[in-house]
Amino acid sequence: MEAQSSSGLLLSRKRRREASSREAEEGEKLGKIPRCTVGLKHPAPFADELVPADDKPYVRVSMEEAKRGTHPNRPVRVYADGIFDVFHSGHARALMQAKCLFPNTHLIVGVCSDDLTHKYKGFTVMNEDERYDAISHCRYVDEVVRNAPWTLTPEFLTKHRIDFVAHDDIPYSSAGSDDVYKHIKEAGMFAPTQRTEGISTSDIITRIVRDYDVYVRRNLQRGYTAKELNVSFINEKKYHLQERVDKVKRKVRDVEEKSKEFVQKVEEKSIDLIQKWEEKSREFIGNFLQMFGPEGALKHMLKEGKGRMLQAISPRHSPNSSPTREERSPSPTFRLPFFTKTSPPPSPPPHPSGARGYLISEDDDDDDEEDDEN
Repeated sequence: MEAQSSSGLLLSRKRRREASSREAEEGEKLGKIPRCTVGLKHPAPFADELVPADDKPYVRVSMEEAKRGTHPNRPVRVYADGIFDVFHSGHARALMQAKCLFPNTHLIVGVCSDDLTHKYKGFTVMNEDERYDAISHCRYVDEVVRNAPWTLTPEFLTKHRIDFVAHDDIPYSSAGSDDVYKHIKEAGMFAPTQRTEGISTSDIITRIVRDYDVYVRRNLQRGYTAKELNVSFINEKKYHLQERVDKVKRKVRDVEEKSKEFVQKVEEKSIDLIQKWEEKSREFIGNFLQMFGPEGALKHMLKEGKGRMLQAISPRHSPNSSPTREERSPSPTFRLPFFTKTSPPPSPPPHPSGARGYLISEDDDDDDEEDDEN
């Protein structure tokens, strides 16, 4: 009885894929969906809170009339029932398919109570009030029937003026019957939908049971007590110890990742340094060869210096002819400062050779040097 996903959705997806493939072949780009606001502002009402329908006899529409489209004041009333525990996208897709079965559809959703569900199917995660409220906030639902029956009777169908019943076509065996929808199918009131694979309430509960320790530790961290989680004192301490161990593991993992990043950065920098060192070494070797190589600048400097040294230490050649005495320019005559015109020079002291004093000049000095040489 639990409603699942739908054929209308699969057909619409198939149409979109075919249309997109055609447009891709023609080289056209798909446009985006225009922005609009279609959400409802209020939850769906409950059937027992609505004004009773008129006393006119209810005439059910046929499948052909429903597919062709009915008057706006006479929508096709489609009924879908289920448990809807832990309401998920599979439930929503099933209700969407039921809503889209006909152009003008009024979707009525029946939700079974806790007593019926625990009796025929098993214990639920959410209680009946929570499940009623979850269904009323689904955008595809127009009306909610609380405490829905497990097997649909003609009285129930007439009371709620139901035209068709939507559910997946897989036989639903329960309450001593191989298929609780058998009489609905025989009456021509059954509208099949498709299940959504990969998502169900049982799958979600299986994940929680499989990862029980993870979720218990999660809720203990969020402030729930061991008593609320029905966890013993020893298990509580075990979970706290596991949490500390996991924290240490996470820290070690973070350190390893950081160390890997550091090593990677060091390797990159070392490669850069090696490349720079190779470039500098090539430049240094080139400069060294340019200076000290066989044709380097140092060799030319040494050659130039050797030539200058040889030129400095080699004697100069004397000129072939030296100027004679007559060709020399006369040297100026120097007088002692105390010889003036007003006062006659004092008589020189007697010379041991008996020579008199005479004027001193550069010529006389030159003569004395010549005499000495002779």
